[in-house]
Amino acid sequence: MAKKSIAILGGRGMLGADMVKQCSRAGFETKVFDLPEFDITNHEQLKQAVESCELIVNCAAYTDVDGAESNRETAYAVNAKAVGELGSLAAKMNKWVLHISTDFVFDGSSDSHYVETDKPNPINEYGKSKIEGERLLIESANNFCIIRLEWTYGLAGRNFVTKLLELARTRKELKVVSDQIGSPTSTIEAAKVIGKLLDKQPRGIFHFAAGGFVSRFEIAKFIFERMNIAVDLKSCESSEFKLPAQRPLSSRFNCEKIQSLLDEPIRNWQGPLEEFLRLL
Repeated sequence: MAKKSIAILGGRGMLGADMVKQCSRAGFETKVFDLPEFDITNHEQLKQAVESCELIVNCAAYTDVDGAESNRETAYAVNAKAVGELGSLAAKMNKWVLHISTDFVFDGSSDSHYVETDKPNPINEYGKSKIEGERLLIESANNFCIIRLEWTYGLAGRNFVTKLLELARTRKELKVVSDQIGSPTSTIEAAKVIGKLLDKQPRGIFHFAAGGFVSRFEIAKFIFERMNIAVDLKSCESSEFKLPAQRPLSSRFNCEKIQSLLDEPIRNWQGPLEEFLRLL
């Protein structure tokens, strides 16, 4: 049976680029929609993208967490209003939509692992725009899947891992927070998992992250040891960094729901991160 056609919105971003590769390898007819020629906030362009394919994966997002504090309107236009519009268009055309969301919909104060039914409580404008996008999609779409990801890194964009390596080239001493806990998650691994869901087309909200939990400080230590980079690495608390946007301290996901749809265990964070470092 021939594979369906798939539109990947934000297909040149960090996750989107890996989704394009994964879908193409899996035999899908894959179409990429991204800036500058595609703007998800443009109704006609979005309509044409939804019309063009049988399945839609939305990786497009405004992801500048600190920038969202002062560019609230732009963040909401991309992360919320456009997502609701996408849901409405998909419902009218009877298309399935998979939308990418984030751990930032939670406040990070939980002592346990976040499950999909936990009540969101974002603590910055980025998180608020993303949960509003989820809400509008749920209200507008008939057939949707929301996958919340966390702490992603990949080859097609700047991220915590690449920023650390950039800083290590110019500084002998680095401070990294030890009170933010989560799972560094490879966009290659995320794309593989999402690819496995495209034929099943599940509905609802799912959490996906690499297995295991670690602090950002421990990630930095792991990276510098594997890369043989000599840096005087010191741990600190988030309160020492005066950033425009507050970050959740705990981003621990319970991934049992999505694991039940997969035919192999979710990999722990160390293996994919080592593989990523070898690609740099």
